[in-house]
Amino acid sequence: MTEPFHCDIMRCDNLVRRLLPAMRAEMVYRLVNERGISQSEVSKRLGVSRAAISQYMSRKRGCNRGEFPEKLEMIIEQWVSAIASGEGRITICDICRSTDPSDRR
Repeated sequence: MTEPFHCDIMRCDNLVRRLLPAMRAEMVYRLVNERGISQSEVSKRLGVSRAAISQYMSRKRGCNRGEFPEKLEMIIEQWVSAIASGEGRITICDICRSTDPSDRR
């Protein structure tokens, strides 16, 4: 049986510190390399500096490209699509719900 989702600020805090930078780096990589959006345009769409995008691309921010669980891969791809199209959004809660419950602690 699946554990019901319960919002917990400590889980969110851990998620934001541990997973979000790597997910953001992966999203930026995909927007630039797979979707062909310029780094300058990605910076505008995300509301971050061009230098931040450059650091994500060179892996000075976030972490090295790695494997994400399938559910997080789907969230990253939805995030990429939302940014590329300008439609839709992804929230921290969406990401948290997609993580393994034992991973949220």
